[in-house]
Amino acid sequence: MRILHIRLKNLNSLVGEWFLDLTHPAFGSEGIFTISGPTGSGKTSLLDALSLALYGQTPRLGKITKASNELMSRQTGECFAEVRFATESGEYLCHFSQHRSRKKPDGELQNPHHELARADGSILESSLKGVPLAVARICGMHFEQFTRSMLLAQGGFAAFLKASADERTPLLEQLTGTEIYTAISVRVHERKRLEREKLALLEAESAGIVLLKAEEVALKKEALQKEESQEKQLNETLSNLRNAIVWR
Repeated sequence: MRILHIRLKNLNSLVGEWFLDLTHPAFGSEGIFTISGPTGSGKTSLLDALSLALYGQTPRLGKITKASNELMSRQTGECFAEVRFATESGEYLCHFSQHRSRKKPDGELQNPHHELARADGSILESSLKGVPLAVARICGMHFEQFTRSMLLAQGGFAAFLKASADERTPLLEQLTGTEIYTAISVRVHERKRLEREKLALLEAESAGIVLLKAEEVALKKEALQKEESQEKQLNETLSNLRNAIVWR
């Protein structure tokens, strides 16, 4: 998942409309960049906008609903967050917005609107519950995974490190693309189990086999030779009798 741009309006201290184009050569040429500034300058608001546009909630404030919106800047009547991102399946645009009645600062909060569209503008999902689920299917991460791997809020990195191995493993596999090695490991353990079962069966069968001593083997061979000689004599007698029957 690659974030292409972030657009927002009236979120926390960032009053008015703001646009961050992450496809600008200045970002791509350096590879790694930082967004810095004094407290209250809007650094966290950018992360809030990213999370809000994708999942309709933020790590700090949870879900934004008609009952409460602590993200909207004071003395404003509307806000929105928009993120354009790309995955292996293409580019998408996610937009979250909410306003007060008549878009007045003292108006009553209205129901928020959440929308997911393709780059060509075709709408994929437009419900508050459906958009986060669709984003999770496209990106392979639901909100909790996203905020523990892609977007670590204050104290979030410590929570990631303290997470159990079962919680961290799926995240690391998605980020590094190593799911295939887990599948291989499962197949190897299954093959090992089957081969151990076959070995145990063969060992049980071989345990019932008794080996003869050399003297016993010699006696068996001698008896076999005698029986083969007797069989030869009997076959000759039988042949003579058949010839006699034919003659008569």
